[in-house]
Amino acid sequence: MLVACPKCQRTYPAEGSTFCPHDGEKLLSIDAVTPVRDPKDPLVTSTVAGRFELRRVIANGGMGRVYEARELTRQERVAIKILHADVAEDDVNIERFRREATTSQQLDHPHVVKVMEFAATAMLPGRPGKSWYLVMEYLDGEELRHVLTREKTIPVHRGVRIVSQLALALDSAHARGFVHRDLKPDNVFLVRGADGDTVKLLDFGSVKFTKGQDRGQKLTVMGTTIGSPFYMSPEQAQGAPDLDQRTDVWAVAVIVYEMFVGKVPFYAANGAQILFKILGDEAMPPTFANDRAPPQLDDLLHKALRKDPAHRFQQAGEFAAALGHAFGLVGGPADWATMSEHEMHDALAAAHAASLVPPVVEAPPAPPPAAPQVAPQVAPQVAWQPAPVAPPVAPPIGWQPSTPPMRVPVRRTPAWMYLAATLGVVLVGVVAFLALK
Repeated sequence: MLVACPKCQRTYPAEGSTFCPHDGEKLLSIDAVTPVRDPKDPLVTSTVAGRFELRRVIANGGMGRVYEARELTRQERVAIKILHADVAEDDVNIERFRREATTSQQLDHPHVVKVMEFAATAMLPGRPGKSWYLVMEYLDGEELRHVLTREKTIPVHRGVRIVSQLALALDSAHARGFVHRDLKPDNVFLVRGADGDTVKLLDFGSVKFTKGQDRGQKLTVMGTTIGSPFYMSPEQAQGAPDLDQRTDVWAVAVIVYEMFVGKVPFYAANGAQILFKILGDEAMPPTFANDRAPPQLDDLLHKALRKDPAHRFQQAGEFAAALGHAFGLVGGPADWATMSEHEMHDALAAAHAASLVPPVVEAPPAPPPAAPQVAPQVAPQVAWQPAPVAPPVAPPIGWQPSTPPMRVPVRRTPAWMYLAATLGVVLVGVVAFLALK
């Protein structure tokens, strides 16, 4: 059962809904609120395929227009995207529309918008030919683009949750061989809830198949580009035919830059100049572009926005994990995607506080206790005294030596030697006297 606002025509589930959160009007039964015709769009109030009552326009794009509708059989609110009449005249556009529907249906991921039906119908007001449409789940929230236009930047705790959920959706798509090729804030829808945002990835109309799902049917002429210029990777800007998941990783990095800095890293007045800057310029570090940007982003985005895909993060999940770890979070995108915004805020605050505490340096282990040393025993000092001399002992009476004492002979000089010496002295004196005369 649905209720509706008589002023804005928005519909809501009847359970727990009393007043319109947008304009405060009291909600009424949907049958009591007649849709209001739109003079600019004759499709409003019409019924598509006999089942879907179009109540109001909720979005308008280059390929088609999205309406809020009521499914008459199950009384559910849905969103219907209908190709513009001129767009539907091109078979390539119809095939892109078909791929958008079938890709979303094959993914069936909680962070990818759910598509229930794709078909063509005839006899819509103001349209003589066929009208192609797809039916999606209705999402109550707003695009990330609207948030950034209003708030310029978003808090880190909100941004990390958004990127984590977006990375989960992209990794699932890439694993199945789908490259989005048109990632931008306009295609990231935020469903607000009690725990924060739930991300829904939109619009796979520019999808590139990397596992042969197109059976060789190429919709893009070689050398041409598809996507929004601000978010194109260098290889996409060059029209490279071999794009892979890394072009989506680049686009996510540009979205992160815009979320936290308040502007895109490469800006110019027209598409050609934007692509020229993407190919030739380096992105300004976030803290240079906005001094309030978190400094943790500088090195992270320098790597994420490298020109060579081989030098970037290779997967969306790898980039999202690096983003969380740069702010000190523990775990990975799968953990952070399920946190409430309050829990994420507390986790980031705790990580920041921990980063301010100096690390504890463990003291080296103490050496084992030394064995106790016993002082050597020192004899007490005693004052020196001369050793006593024993008195001579007289031989006993009657004692006699057994041998006589040895006598040393005395040698005498012969007299003639004295005489010879005297004569020699006299002779020397005589010789000396004669020599002087």
